[in-house]
Amino acid sequence: MFVMTKPRILAGIILALGLTATLVLGGCSPTTTAKLSVVTSTSLIAQVVKRVGGDGVDVINIIPPAQCPGHFDIKPGDIQKLADAELFLLHGWQGEKFSQDLITSANNTDLTVVTLDIQTTENQNWMVPAVQMEAVDIITSALCQVDNENSAAYQQSTAEYKDKISAKEAEIKAKLAGENLSSINVMCAEMQAGFVNWVGFNITTTYGRPDSLTPQVMRELVDTGREARVTLIIDNLQSGKDTGKAIAEELGSTRIILSNFPGGFPDTETWEKAIAKNIELILAAIAQ
Repeated sequence: MFVMTKPRILAGIILALGLTATLVLGGCSPTTTAKLSVVTSTSLIAQVVKRVGGDGVDVINIIPPAQCPGHFDIKPGDIQKLADAELFLLHGWQGEKFSQDLITSANNTDLTVVTLDIQTTENQNWMVPAVQMEAVDIITSALCQVDNENSAAYQQSTAEYKDKISAKEAEIKAKLAGENLSSINVMCAEMQAGFVNWVGFNITTTYGRPDSLTPQVMRELVDTGREARVTLIIDNLQSGKDTGKAIAEELGSTRIILSNFPGGFPDTETWEKAIAKNIELILAAIAQ
C-alpha cells in the first residue's frame, strides 16, 4: 500500500513531433518519449525504481546510501532536485524528518508525493527478499498511477525483477544451509535485527546508535554478551559502523559491519549485490 498525497496527470506524455516538409526520403518523423522524473529518499527505493522504470524514468536519490536517514541535512541542491521532479517517493520513516521541509521548500505544485507504506518487523527489513518483493509491487503501483501510459512496461519489468529476487533468495538459502546459524549467539545493531533474524542467527540482544550508548549501557551490554557467550558482533554501516567495536574487544568476539542500503559498500548498487555482500561477510566471519 502507498499513500499518494496529490493525484495529478503526468506531464511527461509522448510528444508528436509532426511531419517535416523538407524530408527528402519518405517515412515517419522521429518521436521522443519524455521520461518520468523521479526523486527518491533512499537507495532502497531508487534501485527498485531503476529496475522497474528502466529507460522510461530518470531517478535522482537524495540520501547517500552509506548515511543514516536520521542524520541527513537538506542542501540547496536537494531542494532543486525536488523542484524539477514529477514524483517523489519516500519511506515515511521517523528518520526522514527532513522530508516535509524539503517538499515545502521545493514549492513544486506539479509534484506527486507518494509515501510507501511498507511495515518492517524485528524479523524483517527492506533487505529481506519478502520485503523487497512487497516494495517492488508497491513502487510499481505508484509508477503506474502517475504514468499509466507505460504501466505495461513497468509490470513486465516488475515480473522479471521478482524472478531475480526469488533466484537470489534460493541461492542464499543454499549457501547458508548446514551452517547451523541458530547456534551462534550474536549481538547486533538494532537496525540490523530484521536482517540478522532472517539469516537465522540467535540474537541475544541489540544496541542503538552511538549517541545512545552511555558508559552504563555499554557495561550492561558487555555483561549481557559475556553471560550469553556472544561470539559475533554485527554493526550497521549506516547507523554507526564502529558502534560495537569496543564491545567486541571486551568480549573477544568477531565483529562485522553489514549494510541496510544498496550502494553502502562499493559495487553494491543493486539489492542483489548488496545482500550478496552481506552474506559474504557473514560466511567469512563464521568461518573464522
